[in-house]
Amino acid sequence: MRILMLSWEYPPKIVGGLAPHVHGLAGELVQLGHEVHVITQGGDGLPEEDNDRGVIVHRIQSSNLWSLDFIGYIHHLNFNFVEKALDVQQKVGSFDVIHCHDWLAAFSARSLKHSWGKPLVATIHATEWGRHNGLHNDLHRYISQIEWWLCYEAKRIVVCSQHMYGELERIFQIPGDKIEVIPNGVHLQDFQADKVGPDFQRSQFAADHERILFYVGRLVWEKGIQVLIQALPELLIHHRNLKVVIAGTGTQMNYLRHLAYRLGVGDKVLLTGYIEESTKVGLMRNADVAVFPSYYEPFGIVALEAMAAGTPVVASDTGGLSEIINHGHNGLKAYVNQPSSLTQQINRLLSDPGLVDYLVHNAMQDVQEVYAWSAIAAKTATVYDLAVEGVGGGNGKKSNIHPIEEGRKKLYQFLKKA
Repeated sequence: MRILMLSWEYPPKIVGGLAPHVHGLAGELVQLGHEVHVITQGGDGLPEEDNDRGVIVHRIQSSNLWSLDFIGYIHHLNFNFVEKALDVQQKVGSFDVIHCHDWLAAFSARSLKHSWGKPLVATIHATEWGRHNGLHNDLHRYISQIEWWLCYEAKRIVVCSQHMYGELERIFQIPGDKIEVIPNGVHLQDFQADKVGPDFQRSQFAADHERILFYVGRLVWEKGIQVLIQALPELLIHHRNLKVVIAGTGTQMNYLRHLAYRLGVGDKVLLTGYIEESTKVGLMRNADVAVFPSYYEPFGIVALEAMAAGTPVVASDTGGLSEIINHGHNGLKAYVNQPSSLTQQINRLLSDPGLVDYLVHNAMQDVQEVYAWSAIAAKTATVYDLAVEGVGGGNGKKSNIHPIEEGRKKLYQFLKKA
């Protein structure tokens, strides 16, 4: 099968969990014998076309047009995606299925679907509603409308957790038989010692006597990083030799730095900004605890990565993290937005080496048996087969998705109440 994937991020341009997901899935689909093309952003000296483990990556060049705002930029991106897709099709022939990852590529995905008459599969990695715990302004409502539109246009929808399955049913009223739950995966070998960069030095991030609490990901409100900083003063009462290393970029960077100094722990918190993948692996393997205190998390692929690196995990009891972490078996869970609960669980790991060994052993087993990319790719290929064969949400369950004109009006009325 010839597959076209549309994704606004792909390694080495990594913003969040979407890039490693597309990277892992595409590579394993190639191993199954499929021909996979990925259209994504270019720039930063990256080649316009690249062969990544058999995946043909096509990168668009940034538009010369100046965008008034983020939405304008996304529109330009999608125009370029369509141009690139048409060019690729002329060279390699027609595609069997189009796979769109999130709303950022929805415009181009829909255009290609109707232009080519090919089935569209959409993976919804998160929703605007979930990211902000509701829709609080016109931008939120606009993005949510595009997410609904993408779900409406797709023949089949993939989500990464039961939590996301319920979210789409509840927020967008998507019929459940149109949605497939397929978890994210991880390559165990990508987080072993040989993947640590040759220039990595632990001393760049913490002193030899300091124990590292590590977070990596976007620095945005829904990731709950502020809860970790709020938990730190109490943790330091019992463990003075702690260093919190926070890796990533985002809108909360300055807020988190100011919060740490306001709480008197500024010297115990290091915000690294963006780090290379090899550095991330080094920090994960050297951390004493990986902490992911999210308010909202559709899946939480970084938790899997920490598990693959052999690092014990403490995560919020929310969303997909709740499904990954089996409390007391392969990690520990803390109550959402409760610094005292986070403190308690981190303290358990810092104080009990036997518990750490037990959790890490079980986590490694889960990574190998449940979250192998080979099995996830096979399940995704089955979804493609169903889409190509025309099998969609239609087992007799009444759908609340309306024809596009009527649906647009109803959605607008619904969202304005949010």
